[in-house]
Amino acid sequence: MTIIEELKPDSTSKETILTIGVFDGVHLGHRHLISELTSRASATKRRAGVITFQNHPASVINPEFKPNFITSVTERVNLLLDTGVDFVTPISFDHEVSRVTAEKFTLILVEILNMSGLIVGPDFRMGKNRDADVSKLAEIGVSQGFEVRVVDQQKTDEFPIRSTAIRNLLSEGDVQSASGMLGRYYSTVGEVMHGLKRGRDLGFPTCNLIPTVGMAIPKDGIYATFANIGNKKYMAATSIGTRPTFDEGGRTIESYILDFDQDIYGQTIKLDFIKHLRDEKAFGTVDDLILQMNKDVEETRNILNALNSTQSS
Repeated sequence: MTIIEELKPDSTSKETILTIGVFDGVHLGHRHLISELTSRASATKRRAGVITFQNHPASVINPEFKPNFITSVTERVNLLLDTGVDFVTPISFDHEVSRVTAEKFTLILVEILNMSGLIVGPDFRMGKNRDADVSKLAEIGVSQGFEVRVVDQQKTDEFPIRSTAIRNLLSEGDVQSASGMLGRYYSTVGEVMHGLKRGRDLGFPTCNLIPTVGMAIPKDGIYATFANIGNKKYMAATSIGTRPTFDEGGRTIESYILDFDQDIYGQTIKLDFIKHLRDEKAFGTVDDLILQMNKDVEETRNILNALNSTQSS
């Protein structure tokens, strides 16, 4: 499918103001930019739209690139729509698209989506070999009849809010700082699978999620989390790792849901990561492991109860 075919469903006679990017995570920096987009669109009675990508452009340009997404395409589109934009159009980035010049790409947006405005960040670049920066885009805009507005990058504690920074925080297990940049809890979604029943044998039956290939997952360790099942939220102690005490290998996400006794195999659940409790480690005996698991569950309960009390007050 061509760019034009993917854009066609959102074609319009009404003028639009757009932004373009991967928007992985839809973090606070993205939301700040999109807030400028929707405000400008409302003030000038234009439609606000987001052009994003089904896949990461780097996966086409660099054969060595391995995706490490914070959000899936579906979640990303839903989060973008929640910002109040009029439409979100995911397009496919392939070798053909990588060879499209910035002038040709923007002209397609002008002709198909009636673009009269483009809002981007200061480091934005686009087109073949990423040769068009914001200054070049402004020149193109003059000739093609659209304005270019540049939005300053958002920072937290003087550090720019970037998807790369969030991935780095997750790799360090700092889910609290990652959530601070996202403006919501970092979460992962997965289908509950049958495991080895090791947790049940230890007195802590867990639901097992297989990490999705290409998605960012926090470093191995134990976390206080909320498990969202249907429209209900439960406290859960979650382990990410390879079960080193039993040397069973294979990275999994296992959650012991507190005060819960239901069969949820095959269901999709969402885990909200609240705090890293400790690193994963091998224990000398099973009894030592069980003792630590009890401590982990108690610490999880205390942390999440305190959080619930704060939020309800």
